[in-house]
Amino acid sequence: LAERELEPDDGDDYFALVGVKYFADGALGSRGAALAADYSDDPGNRGLFVTPPDVLDRAVGIAAKSGWQVATHAIGDAGVHATLDAYQHAIEAAPGQDLRLRVEHAQVMTSDDIVRMGKLGVIASMQPTHATSDMPWAEARLGPERIKGAYAWRRVLDAKGFIVAGSDFPVEDVSPLAGIYAAVTRADAQGQPAGGWYPDQKLTLDEAIFAFTAAPAVAGFVEDYRGHLAPGMVADLTVYDRPLVADHTLLDAHVDATIVGGELVYERG
Repeated sequence: LAERELEPDDGDDYFALVGVKYFADGALGSRGAALAADYSDDPGNRGLFVTPPDVLDRAVGIAAKSGWQVATHAIGDAGVHATLDAYQHAIEAAPGQDLRLRVEHAQVMTSDDIVRMGKLGVIASMQPTHATSDMPWAEARLGPERIKGAYAWRRVLDAKGFIVAGSDFPVEDVSPLAGIYAAVTRADAQGQPAGGWYPDQKLTLDEAIFAFTAAPAVAGFVEDYRGHLAPGMVADLTVYDRPLVADHTLLDAHVDATIVGGELVYERG
């Protein structure tokens, strides 16, 4: 970025180039997420840093100073820790600047880093369906203690954190309702496990909808005119064929119509 002297581009209502994405570590499923201690099911392996912490720190600092919003893929607790270190340095170097830095995935975190994320005002960009896809093997990777800081949405909110929810498409199903269902039930499409996996980390339906609608508008610096329905706001909305309820019926709902910028762009049938 520094060498090419690229500048953020505010674009238009449909596309804007305002951010860069870095990768701190790998994925949990492949045992590539960077952990502070060995994988419970693979002694001697702590994953890997795709970008070494010192390089990440420098890259984040350059991007933030140049006016770019930074999002960093970080899944393991060591990956998240290194990312928060870099973000803290960038924030300290730009007092008063609204950076809205994001950690993409933030799947495994220590208690201290969950608290630090909230204090720093760093956005946790999390994907609820990751929890329900990973639950058959995630605890084997992490063990019974570290799993308490994994996919820990309620703990993030309790620490005054800010969650933006998404799908991570094409890794997961693109449907927002699939993500909302995972967020409120922590169960698979068959409703298993009964009551949800680590159910104390569920979101309420209102919290889940906010995470998929108004929260992304904040993350994208457009909350003044997008993200919720109110007079004067851009009319972006989806009309479903039924009221949304925090149960399995979320997976049965169909989109009747989609309106973007006040224009009907899809109508079922």
